[in-house]
Amino acid sequence: MSVYIAEEWTSEESDVLRRYFTNLDEPVFALVNLPEVVKGALFARYSRSAKSLRRLFLDEFLGDLDISGDASIDATIGLEHAEKLYHRIFFEYGDDSVAQLGGVHLACEQASNLLTKVLEWGRLMSYLEQSTRYISYDSRFGGRYRYYRDPEIMESSFGARYIGDMDRIFDTYAHLVPQMQDFVREQFPKHPDDGDFVYRQAVKAKAFDALRGLLPAASLSNVGIYGTGQAYEALLLRMRSHPLPESRYYADLMLRELRKVIPSFLERVDREDRGVVWSEYLQETREDTADVVAALFPEGSIVDPSPTVRLVDFDPEGEVKMIASMMYPHSTMSEDQLERRVAGMNHEDRMAVARAYVGDRRNRRHKPGRALERPFYRFDVLVDYGAFRDLQRHRMLSMDWQNLSPHHGYISSPLVNAAGMGPVYEEAMERSAALYDLLVDDFPDQASYAINLAYKIRFNMNINARSAMHLIELRTTPQGHPSYREVGQEMHRLIAEEAGHTVISEMMKFVDHTDETDLERLQSERRAQEKRQSTK
Repeated sequence: MSVYIAEEWTSEESDVLRRYFTNLDEPVFALVNLPEVVKGALFARYSRSAKSLRRLFLDEFLGDLDISGDASIDATIGLEHAEKLYHRIFFEYGDDSVAQLGGVHLACEQASNLLTKVLEWGRLMSYLEQSTRYISYDSRFGGRYRYYRDPEIMESSFGARYIGDMDRIFDTYAHLVPQMQDFVREQFPKHPDDGDFVYRQAVKAKAFDALRGLLPAASLSNVGIYGTGQAYEALLLRMRSHPLPESRYYADLMLRELRKVIPSFLERVDREDRGVVWSEYLQETREDTADVVAALFPEGSIVDPSPTVRLVDFDPEGEVKMIASMMYPHSTMSEDQLERRVAGMNHEDRMAVARAYVGDRRNRRHKPGRALERPFYRFDVLVDYGAFRDLQRHRMLSMDWQNLSPHHGYISSPLVNAAGMGPVYEEAMERSAALYDLLVDDFPDQASYAINLAYKIRFNMNINARSAMHLIELRTTPQGHPSYREVGQEMHRLIAEEAGHTVISEMMKFVDHTDETDLERLQSERRAQEKRQSTK
């Protein structure tokens, strides 16, 4: 498989690292023997750093820790303590709830932007992914640009073409980044009250946002995952059945490292009569369904044009049911009786219940209760893959997506065109699409590596009103990327106007419908600077 770029450590660094990481030379490793707050802080910093997790630990965390008592620990050899109790309860008796009681922080590095979506599929896990907003992709690993080199493609007659086109795309990105930063500085001069660091960070984020569409889905990323043994088992079963070879290979790496920490919870994954047949079932149903769909709608079927966001399903009585749910814990009536009573109430009485239930929300983190989980909405979305990456990480919703391809076209940042970079940008998009077309017949599952993040992907979201409130308010904040801000704003409008759920739309008081044209990250960087100064 792919040759990952292993970092080199001094003997002193290796001596420290092996106490806390389950290996020192592979892209997947678990964190052990560290306080939970340290592991959480490491992952939080990880998403905004170009460094690997182990290098980040050495450079920014080690100096604040007392490691004098850990000299005899060696996490790289795994845990060898007896697990007879867990084995008897979990494996022999099948009590899956036991596997919910042990969790692991796992780092997954040098993963493509196709694999990251596979890793982040599960609802009951926590993820942090390296951000294209804070990391410039013009740096190299071991002299190579940071993109995935699929071994099957590399060994084929297309290998040299793949490397050549990918390098040209990354050359374009590297060439335009400094020019875009200069253009942003011209368009948005520094305010006298802003420090150099604050302004520089905001300028970089604006430039990276404008150009992230140039990056192909093969671009490498780091992902931090926290999950229970049960969640990891479900993830590995899916990954082992996935059509992408990178996913299956990564699953083997993950299983090996996880077994150094929670071996009993993962005994079923590669057993022929347990996990293997489970993964085969997932693979067979996916392939059989694809065959039936292909027979019913052969390639070349006309695809109707569609807007960015469509509301394709909702419950017209959702607000009545929601208000009844708000009243339910405070009543002795049955739910259907409450719904009949609410249906007969006038608008003001319904609003009185809703206002009391929602209360005075002072910020978007004040979220009303579970009554808002009663109404649901199903959206069909067509947006660039970069925005999809951000929206896909929301946990409490159901989402399915189609394969990434050039068929739906791409978006271009207005800033790119204003800076006169449009022709160069377009050339990179054409190169991406041509490489995809070259690969797709022989490598249908890997061809999407060639597609730049500016190309659109279609996906759906089935989401309740409570989760929608969180997603829409978060993703429409002025510091957000324009692509997903547009999605959130349109979702809010459709809930109010098409579904007619005005009570619910009014609850979402922190939705921002302004057209942000400033440095999106400037206010956030200012607040971060204030916090840094207050803690000195």
